Amino acid sequence: MKMPQIFTRFFLDGFLLLLLQIHGSAAATLLENDKRALLDFAEKLPHMRTLNWNEQFPVCKNWTGVGCSEDGSRVISLRLPGVGFHGPITQNTLSRLSALQILSLRSNRISGSFPLDFGNLKNLSYLYLQYNNFKGPLPLDFSVWKNLTAANLSNNGFNSSIPYSIMHLNQLTSLDLANNSLSGEIPDFHLPNLQFLNLSYNNLNGTVPISLQRFPKSVFLGNNDSLMEYTVSSSPVVLAPRDENPKSKSTQKLSEKALLGIVISIIGILAFGILLFICCLKRKKEDGFPGKLEKGGMSPEKAISRSQDANNRLVFFEGCNYAFDLEDLLRASAEVLGKGTFGMAYKAILEDATTVVVKRLKDVSVAKKEFEQQMEVIGNIKHENVIELKAYYYSKDEKLMVYDYYSRGSVASMLHGKGGEHRTLDWETRLKIATGAARGIARIHAANGGKLVHGNVKSANIFLNPRQYGCVSDLGLSTITSALSPPIARAAGYRAPELTDTRKATQPSDIYSFGVLLLELLTGKSPVHTTNGDEIVHLVRWVHSVVREEWTAEVFDVELLRYPNIEEELVEMLQIAMACVVRMPDQRPKILEVLKMIENVRHRDSENRPSSDNSTPVPPSPGV
Repeated sequence: MKMPQIFTRFFLDGFLLLLLQIHGSAAATLLENDKRALLDFAEKLPHMRTLNWNEQFPVCKNWTGVGCSEDGSRVISLRLPGVGFHGPITQNTLSRLSALQILSLRSNRISGSFPLDFGNLKNLSYLYLQYNNFKGPLPLDFSVWKNLTAANLSNNGFNSSIPYSIMHLNQLTSLDLANNSLSGEIPDFHLPNLQFLNLSYNNLNGTVPISLQRFPKSVFLGNNDSLMEYTVSSSPVVLAPRDENPKSKSTQKLSEKALLGIVISIIGILAFGILLFICCLKRKKEDGFPGKLEKGGMSPEKAISRSQDANNRLVFFEGCNYAFDLEDLLRASAEVLGKGTFGMAYKAILEDATTVVVKRLKDVSVAKKEFEQQMEVIGNIKHENVIELKAYYYSKDEKLMVYDYYSRGSVASMLHGKGGEHRTLDWETRLKIATGAARGIARIHAANGGKLVHGNVKSANIFLNPRQYGCVSDLGLSTITSALSPPIARAAGYRAPELTDTRKATQPSDIYSFGVLLLELLTGKSPVHTTNGDEIVHLVRWVHSVVREEWTAEVFDVELLRYPNIEEELVEMLQIAMACVVRMPDQRPKILEVLKMIENVRHRDSENRPSSDNSTPVPPSPGV
């Protein structure tokens, strides 16, 4: 290569490197500006839930609700539904996110007028501000958002007319302005790409423009009656010419009979279809939400009807970093985890891949205020051996509770599950399960002035925390549901004898259930199981009979007998369990006494030592 060519190549490479450095520096500056805008927004707008927005961590990877471009140079999405924002948005905060494409602040309590400086968000494609307390006029010039594809401003207090500038949004496919106080006539949008429209429950008048008459009348319900005075256009019906030929009359009669038969057949098929649909619907209602966590398979807008209180939103507890709301939850794909004493449990996977457990309660017998008070008691329990309640929802038709998802499954599935669910649990693991569960129940019994009852202690409600100790779930629900109904299947074996008469769970009945759990860990058998001869066996009675015949060794799980030098510990734990399941409630030990006895079984068990104290919560591991 000649010298001039080498020099030229060297110069070009250096120039390109300089350009890349300048570009990288400019990108870093833009991202830093976005970061400062977000921090200013969060600082100036009060919110009930803590955001993990730490300026020491990268904004694109660690910050809740924040999404960036593929090259990580700009913030392009902000999704913070249900965070508890309240008050007006301060100007010159979010409007500085000039690359923002998606903005979702729905289901908060943001007030004030529509932020006029949002006009600076020229790249905005999706805007979700529904279920807030905005008031005043809508922005006059929607045309500044040329890329706007979906806008939902429903369930606020906007009170202007609908801006004509919306007709310039050629990319718009969805527009929801329902449940506001909008007035005036509806503009003739002529938006060919518009697929979803909702203008219901406003103060609109006049007539529906021809271009919008392709939408169903439900879109315009709850406005001035004049809006409903239109008919959906349809093709004209052309009647065949009358034939006076006598032969054709007989043919016509035959045709009428044939037609009548067809009509009757169609009616029969429709009737059968309707009956089948009703049966499926009834089953769906009983079995829960298949596929989607949507009530009756309806869309989120329908699932939360206008008749319900608009303030019925997901209530998150302090310190929860989840960024989703009820609409996200209803739309999540769902898998039934199990049917329990107090309702169905679902594994819900949200659009951002967040996985949670949703408990759909049944037979709640208390009013909203009492329900919320009990949720506050449960949600304020922060202990490493109690699965923390993250959020709850109350409406007339639905009561939901949201927890973290534990991927390893329950102790019940480990002991009795089929296939991959079943796991061989060594004695060390079972001892830690018992110890952790006892500590969790001790913390529960100490709550609410020492009056809180778990009410549903069983292996299906025990999970393993990150340190492999037992962790208790599903607590405190017996006081807000109807009197205890006959338990389902395996749960019957956990029920204390006195509940047959009182039907009211107490702390001593929790001790009985915990004693059954200990027996379950020792024997590997279900509380209620069948023998080879299909005889139904109750675990407590069976253990009593075996011990009475002095065949104690027959009690223990054969998997445990493979481990050396644990016989004394097994017998000691059996004695603790037998003390818990005595028939008279007042003769059962308190949970702190039980805990002390369990901890003395293995004196060298020193880690995770705090018992009933409020120890620092341990967050779930990445697989949890």
